[in-house]
Amino acid sequence: MTAPAASAGTRRVIPLTWPSTVALAAVALVGLLAFTWPFFVPAGFATEHGTDAPWLFAALLALLSLVLLAEVTSGRLDPKTIAVLGVASAAGGAMRVLSAGTAGLEPLFFVILVAGRVLGPGVGFVSGSLALLTGALLTGGVGPWLPFQMLCAGGVGLGAALLPGRPGGRGERWALAAYALVSGLLYGLVMNLWFWPFLGTGAPEGMGFVPGASLRANLGHYAAFYLATSLGWDLPRGALNAVLVLVAGPALLRVFRRAARRAAFDVPVRFEPAASAPRARP
Repeated sequence: MTAPAASAGTRRVIPLTWPSTVALAAVALVGLLAFTWPFFVPAGFATEHGTDAPWLFAALLALLSLVLLAEVTSGRLDPKTIAVLGVASAAGGAMRVLSAGTAGLEPLFFVILVAGRVLGPGVGFVSGSLALLTGALLTGGVGPWLPFQMLCAGGVGLGAALLPGRPGGRGERWALAAYALVSGLLYGLVMNLWFWPFLGTGAPEGMGFVPGASLRANLGHYAAFYLATSLGWDLPRGALNAVLVLVAGPALLRVFRRAARRAAFDVPVRFEPAASAPRARP
């Protein structure tokens, strides 16, 4: 068996194949509908179906299984990849225990960013989702918000993998830090949509969702709600992870890439017949 040496530091370790692309597109479509459907349905329908998160959780797990199945059938998800995926998910979950969202500080996204950047879009999405699931199980944070958190965290890992620029390039650390800051803000901006349309009278005046109102009016209300209630939590999250990327990012990137090089994910394994041994003379 021979496996030529490969360099994982200058390219994505596990690039997307077309089955993975289709599966991720399905996940993205489900996620888009899950967060935005109250804006486009009649008022009565939105009120009656505000507690459908368990169905979304079931659909999300099925779609995650579909992404994994696409990687398996493409031959890219072998025991080595599963081991690295498990380590990344467990590390992210452990970071969640250190600070379960206190004051918006969530260092688990640092691990998600680096894992997605090194391992590629498909594995980055799955590791981000599983890291949130692991952290929720460890901290008792399981609730109707969990499938939405998994979607958003998976999107963070996916986006890190799709950042432009050569992996391992000189500007990678700064690009990843800028993305950490922006994704920290976007995570909160999108996550609030899972509950905001159903606050009713609990929302501050002029900041609540109005069933049946125009999209423009509701978006204006949501912008006011976000600035008043969420920005102060999301900015520390993005700033913390940006600082972690700048300070500890290069070391963790090297660790992941060294592991990837030794695992040789992208090197085809070929089996060759053993050389025939010389016959012993009588």
